[in-house]
Amino acid sequence: MKLNKIFYALAFCSVGLSWQASAQLQNADVYEYPGAGQENNRYYINIPDIDGYETLKCDFHIHTVFSDGKVWPDMRVDEAWNEGLDAIAITDHIEYRPNKTIINADLNKSNEIARKRGAQIGLIVIKGTEITRKKPLGHLNALFVQDVNKIDVPNELDAVDEAVKQGAYILWNHPGWPNDTSTIYPVHKKLIAQKKLHGVEVFNSTESYPKVLDWCNELGLAHFANSDLHYTSANMYSGKLQRPMTLVFAKERSEEGVKEALFAGRTVAFYNNNLSGMEKYLREIVKKSLFVKVINKEKGVIEVCNKSDLLFQVRYGKLMYSIPLHPNQVTRIELASGVDVTFTNCLVGQDKFLVTKLW
Repeated sequence: MKLNKIFYALAFCSVGLSWQASAQLQNADVYEYPGAGQENNRYYINIPDIDGYETLKCDFHIHTVFSDGKVWPDMRVDEAWNEGLDAIAITDHIEYRPNKTIINADLNKSNEIARKRGAQIGLIVIKGTEITRKKPLGHLNALFVQDVNKIDVPNELDAVDEAVKQGAYILWNHPGWPNDTSTIYPVHKKLIAQKKLHGVEVFNSTESYPKVLDWCNELGLAHFANSDLHYTSANMYSGKLQRPMTLVFAKERSEEGVKEALFAGRTVAFYNNNLSGMEKYLREIVKKSLFVKVINKEKGVIEVCNKSDLLFQVRYGKLMYSIPLHPNQVTRIELASGVDVTFTNCLVGQDKFLVTKLW
């Protein structure tokens, strides 16, 4: 009996010590700082809303370990939240899954994991996949799909048709990859004419495709800039606004709001401090970002306050170079009323820039 009492006493002490260790008592031996980790911190990105719409920061091209990425799906959600994004799409390859001998799962699984995490922390996660074929078709992202398994079919156009049947928005990925030639083929023109292909990446990861800006104008394609992440985001981007993103002008902050905006073509691509898109949306962003105060009307002295986190590069008059309008700063310049100002990092086409007046 005495031995039993000793045993229970030791067991109780062991449990108590274990609990104390796990609880990290705040004393002279260990003092833990709750919430000090970066996982609960998020960049606040100030890009203004435009009239009637909320500006959502999005990335519609992301991979996980369920295809050829290096990161688990829920961590992709955490990365995007940390970096100030509002919505992402998980777009694992259908045809290329080098990890499938280790992770042999249903083609919908990565999205299920990511969407669950998104619901927990308030990030919109869109169910997507990448139809991965050789040129001329190339790689297409299908967004807002219902069942990726049904899109896994031999014929590439049957795969597109199945995605469209599920209500998907089809996005053409990295048109200049893999041979550094941006070519629009008859198959793309056919898909556009059939209203099956709606957008194209003008920027992917570290590549931009200048010719594609003109395709967007000629064929009515929406502008996209996406990360195409495979490694950790920290390996690719360091700091606020380093990650490329697609700005979506949505009627509401929801998956349905994003979907409606994409099909309506309300996007602007942001990458390397450049903005590209339809002139009316670029003009609205500039209008909402900049406030002009007239200091001396006769001499044309004004102060331009950039209330956003965006850097604008402008050229006017006889200037041979662009000057910066830094984010969250006031810049004093001499500019006569009614003079055209060229925003050299706001592209409306290849080598074509937004031109507007400041006052």
